Amino acid sequence: MQLKELNVVAIGGGHGLGRVLSTLSFLGDQLTGIVTTTDNGGSTGRLRKRSSSIAWGDLRNCLTQLVDKKSVGSQLFDFRFDGEDELGGHNLGNLILYGLGQIHSRPLDSIKLVRRLLRVKTPVLPMSETPTDLMAFYPEGLCRVGEISVDKMSMMPKSLMLAPLVKTLPGCIEAILKADLIILGPGSFLTSIIPPLLVRDISNALSQTNAHRVFIDNIVAEDSPAADLTLDEKLAWIEENVGCLPIDSAICHDPNVTSTRIDICHHELSSDTVSHYHSRDKLIAALNVCISKASNNIKVEHSVEVNAD
Repeated sequence: MQLKELNVVAIGGGHGLGRVLSTLSFLGDQLTGIVTTTDNGGSTGRLRKRSSSIAWGDLRNCLTQLVDKKSVGSQLFDFRFDGEDELGGHNLGNLILYGLGQIHSRPLDSIKLVRRLLRVKTPVLPMSETPTDLMAFYPEGLCRVGEISVDKMSMMPKSLMLAPLVKTLPGCIEAILKADLIILGPGSFLTSIIPPLLVRDISNALSQTNAHRVFIDNIVAEDSPAADLTLDEKLAWIEENVGCLPIDSAICHDPNVTSTRIDICHHELSSDTVSHYHSRDKLIAALNVCISKASNNIKVEHSVEVNAD
């Protein structure tokens, strides 16, 4: 069975998930993106302060990564206002999604409308339709709320939780349970990858699925305390905070990364144009190897050959 025949779910946030969705966009509706919605910085954070809403920025980025960058729709949704006035720094796509969110009763209705406008075949789902924030607990009783605060800390939190606790969409659960392959990352460990795992029904579905679950590591060290953790320390942190380990293997650019807990596929992943970006062709090649090694887990009987495009 080839990659193009698999049902794939990619989970995360920021530019990392957008890159993965762009890479696998040839899958169309066989691919589902589940997006972190806890961002409280930049244009998104300013909009969230106006009225309670989910974070639209990562959703907007993922949607535009699934369309032709030269299209009018992509340029419209990626347009950012200059200046220091009220519009300065705002992204037009964020404003459109925020406005639609004020009109529609459900964020999912707004996302579906934008998907139709941009002709995006791939379902892009928020991890929850209910606004929530990250809450981090540190040694000596320190507590920080919000992604921005978590990113600025110089130490790893003992634990993270969502405040308030939220549920995911039925579509997220359905996609995870019917998936053949689930991808976590790349991206910020604490603020992009972890938040969806803190949604209890997502972590439960990830522990129940028969899909092969692969973690894609960053090419360069991220600017956060998670950068100092080994892969096995990250896995232990996830297991302690989430209650399960929803990862079967990892794809790592660094040949020196090792693990005593999961299989590792070492693969050179760097883009020829931007060294800290994952090359689309190289990422597909790495996924091929990973799928081939895990063929029994995702019910394939022979190795995968994919002509990357």
